[in-house]
Amino acid sequence: MIEICAVGGYLEVGRNMTAIRYEKEAVIIDMGVHLENYITYTEDEDIHDVHYSQLQKTGAAPDISGIKSWISQVKAIVPSHGHLDHIGAVPFLSKKFNAPILLTPYSAGVLEQISKDNKIPIPNKVRVLSDNSSYHVSKNITIEFINVTHSIPDTVMVAVHTPEGTVLYTGDYKFDPTPTLGKVSNYKRLKELKNVKLLIMDSLYSHRAGKTASELDAHKMLEDVIFSNVSKKNGLIITTFSSHIARLKAIIALGRRLRRKVVFLGRSLAKYTEAAEETGLVRFSDEVEIIKYSSKAKRTLKRIMREGKHKYLIVCTGHQAEKKAVLSKMVDKGFYHFTKNDAVIFSCITIPQEPNITNRRILEENLKSFGVRVFVDIHSSGHASQEDQKMLIDMVAPKIVIPYHCEMANAETLKGNILKWNKKTDVKILAEGELFAI
Repeated sequence: MIEICAVGGYLEVGRNMTAIRYEKEAVIIDMGVHLENYITYTEDEDIHDVHYSQLQKTGAAPDISGIKSWISQVKAIVPSHGHLDHIGAVPFLSKKFNAPILLTPYSAGVLEQISKDNKIPIPNKVRVLSDNSSYHVSKNITIEFINVTHSIPDTVMVAVHTPEGTVLYTGDYKFDPTPTLGKVSNYKRLKELKNVKLLIMDSLYSHRAGKTASELDAHKMLEDVIFSNVSKKNGLIITTFSSHIARLKAIIALGRRLRRKVVFLGRSLAKYTEAAEETGLVRFSDEVEIIKYSSKAKRTLKRIMREGKHKYLIVCTGHQAEKKAVLSKMVDKGFYHFTKNDAVIFSCITIPQEPNITNRRILEENLKSFGVRVFVDIHSSGHASQEDQKMLIDMVAPKIVIPYHCEMANAETLKGNILKWNKKTDVKILAEGELFAI
């Protein structure tokens, strides 16, 4: 019997964590934080003493009370990729398990940065695996990484192979035929998988018809907006996901073409950039000024104003209007003197949660009150839309699908879609902490 515990991230967006057990041997896939709660508690602060219990009380970390009896049976902790909602709780929570952490090179680099940033050593053994490899974690369980495209490098689907069949955990993914950094998804291996008893499936955008656009399309959108709206005198500010290394690489190239100096401002930008450099993906620091902390960012922005904002392309944190991020401080605390026709580009989408939607609306209104030209949704998502989801189900033919990384409405939408696509596949919707056996 294969047992699943939906520890976190099932009928919520964030705190992703799944436990899978077979014959008293278990693995944990993902160990993430709730982004808004985590950022509110830790962002832009020099915190020296953060504990799992504090993060759990604030709703930032998963609640593991449902798997207390499994703790001694856990043989591996397996983050699927380096986004904080999938890996951010590892430094705080992994020490409760006597198990190695298995992850890809860039994810390992991100984990090291999170650990260093919070001054918490990782007590578990870390094993770095390539993005298409297998690892025998116990007598009855083998973990396999299958590379897929997403908005962060080295993302994998995780196949948990047992004598009774395979559980495939998608992590976050889309099927991008033209990625601008990294390889296309490993369709060949997905089609080879046999006896997939359960597919735990990214369902954030199960309501979106069609296929998620390629990252190459996002680059073209960004180029069009910039070259249509930049004058010789105006300020240019771009905010995007700090982990989106491919997008940052494109922005740097555009800055070069504009003959503007590129400056990265913000803690998370510095963290993800350093991880990318240490794993050999990029060398941004050769041509970009990277400023980590808020106090220095304030001084840097004053210098930019003195030298002339038209000489710079500013990339900063704050795409979700986080109160402690750099863009919010530029607006609310006067870190930057906005003037008419400055351009602020949100090369992202608003994460579909009420606080983010409200905060972004307020931030955009404040920017427009200065006469700033605001451009939103200059982005291609890293998450699967309906056609990507159907492609995956057609390839792996799962017996059961469990939606995750979504709220109830999208879980129900996926269930309805699957009933239309493949009547042989059942759908089970789990809530946080719920157990399921097959």
